[in-house]
Amino acid sequence: MPLLSAFPKAYLDDLCVTGKMTIRQWIEVGASLELDGLEFYTGFIELREKRAWDESRRIAADHGLKLPMLCASPDFTHPDPKFRQSQIDLQKSWIDMCAGLGGRYCRVLSGQRRPEVSREDGLRFAAECIGACIPHAARNGITLILENHYKDNYWTHPEFAQKMDVFCDLVDRIHSPNFGVNYDPSNTILAGEDPLEMLRRVKHRVVTMHASDRYLVEGTIEDLRQEEDVVGYARRLKHGVIGRGMNDYDAIFNELAGVGFNGWVSIEDGENGIEDLRESIRFLRGKFAKHWPAATKG
Repeated sequence: MPLLSAFPKAYLDDLCVTGKMTIRQWIEVGASLELDGLEFYTGFIELREKRAWDESRRIAADHGLKLPMLCASPDFTHPDPKFRQSQIDLQKSWIDMCAGLGGRYCRVLSGQRRPEVSREDGLRFAAECIGACIPHAARNGITLILENHYKDNYWTHPEFAQKMDVFCDLVDRIHSPNFGVNYDPSNTILAGEDPLEMLRRVKHRVVTMHASDRYLVEGTIEDLRQEEDVVGYARRLKHGVIGRGMNDYDAIFNELAGVGFNGWVSIEDGENGIEDLRESIRFLRGKFAKHWPAATKG
């Protein structure tokens, strides 16, 4: 049966920008929920000090939680090779951070979809950079997980590999036991594509998952396209309680259970309050019991 984690979507600015929330407070929030672990983000202010890595791990363990996944956002599609090398160096430092936290999975991305970078150049840049990071990940016992992503909270342009064909092409170029896919069904919807088709194409490479349900406050997906090239997420885009949005989680989990998936599922919810996050957890626990019944009985 999958293990359940959560990402601090509602508290990201408090942890990364203003400092209004501490890591200890985020862990205490997680401990009040029915979770197995918590996902961290490289931008947490306190993680700038290495001593906070082991301390965070210890606090989490004291609360019965693991820190399995580290959300990192390298930008590998810049046309300047010096910039790309700086991102490789950053990703390696984030691999160290993930290991220091006791994690096993560190996210990678392709980078931003810059208008001046061609499809082939972007794929080559991203594949080369990820490949350059894999040996360091292997030495630290870390698996790099490439997400079919929409956009980092602090980026200007959307993800280069947002579209299914580009993402799958990039995945097909990288083969290592220390590389896999972090599947996010909602991001496929934002790309105007079918999340189940995406999953069927990459399900044998999926090692972790982001569970989310997106919805548009107003307008359409095409309206969203007009707001993409600004820093952060478009305002018309929101996360919602899982199970209430556009994703078919029975179909998703049926596919994953069918290939023997039993990894970490990390929740992206809670922007509208902790009770929404609790409801998402109840929903996912129910689906786990349905689609992994043997594990439930065992």
